[in-house]
Amino acid sequence: MQNARTLPGPVKRDAGIREREAARPFVHVLADTSDKLSAVCAIVEDGFTVAGERLDADARLSQVPFAIVIRAELRDVGTIAAIKKRAGNLAKAKKRIFLLDHTSHVGISQAYALGATLVLPGPVNRGKLLAALSDPADPSPASSETAQSGNAVETAATAIASMFTSVTLGQPVDVDGTREAGRQIADRIAQHGLSEWLTTVRRHHEGTYQHCLLVTGLAIDFGLSLGVGRPDLERLYTAAMFHDIGKARIPLAILDKPGRLDPEERAMIETHPASGYDFLKGHDKISPEVLDAVRHHHEYLDGSGYPDALCAESIGDVVRILTISDIFAALIEHRHYKPTMLRPEAYNILCGMNGKLEKALVASFKQVALTR
Repeated sequence: MQNARTLPGPVKRDAGIREREAARPFVHVLADTSDKLSAVCAIVEDGFTVAGERLDADARLSQVPFAIVIRAELRDVGTIAAIKKRAGNLAKAKKRIFLLDHTSHVGISQAYALGATLVLPGPVNRGKLLAALSDPADPSPASSETAQSGNAVETAATAIASMFTSVTLGQPVDVDGTREAGRQIADRIAQHGLSEWLTTVRRHHEGTYQHCLLVTGLAIDFGLSLGVGRPDLERLYTAAMFHDIGKARIPLAILDKPGRLDPEERAMIETHPASGYDFLKGHDKISPEVLDAVRHHHEYLDGSGYPDALCAESIGDVVRILTISDIFAALIEHRHYKPTMLRPEAYNILCGMNGKLEKALVASFKQVALTR
């Protein structure tokens, strides 16, 4: 199916229409069923020149598209193999958007592993898909800095996806790859600042992955503002990348639930620090400081945190920095069911957590929260 809406054959068309269509960006749609293919093509053709193909057909398209949109069941081994066969063509497209009907950590992780630059889980949303395709802030030849920043985001997102998949499948985690992704984030923030990072992450990611990327960026910028040395900065961004790995064992329906959690759901959420620690503690490449941060990033100085109810003297410096970054990220992240909190308002909440967070560190975090 070369074009979902154009009949084959020598159909004569107005020259003006042909010129307008030629000027529109070209999008290639791939799907594992004809119904899915037609539905996505019907949306995309509203603002783009579109061609569609079934994944079980031989690849015929020779033109390099501006974007590729894939709607397929990634729990099917044959579908994954079909997408991998097109890896060369996928890599040429600036945008690679995967639409997933069934949302799961494994599905999202698989999409990023296959080269996605953006994953949109859940029912297909016309507005969200068109907005993603039209977003001018995505990498483009005219914006090399934006492209580099976007690449750093996607490298980090892929690393997080990989670690979540490792937990789900019980496989060893790629510590070196995750640490390298953190290093790239540190380099981007050192060169271009925190605000660019926050904006890029919030534009392209939602939910748990967005949170991990925001926390990592905030922790890095906090470390840079405090003047920590390179070894301490590496420990900090590695801890930030891994801090929520335990959430891989919690259903997305609970992680991304709009509104207040019930007591059972809250109890399940609170298992993630110890769960992440238990998964990582056998890896010899992960330092005790990173393990400590993964287990204790929800501890408070007054002993009211979890899972071990630690008090002030038992909470290390990396943990204290990470906890502040984690709370601030949770407050300012984008969620589709609530407005985004402004950074000054989020910082005021941190200031109000008397006795729970180190006062001097909260004061030092002000420039990260408001001005850096």
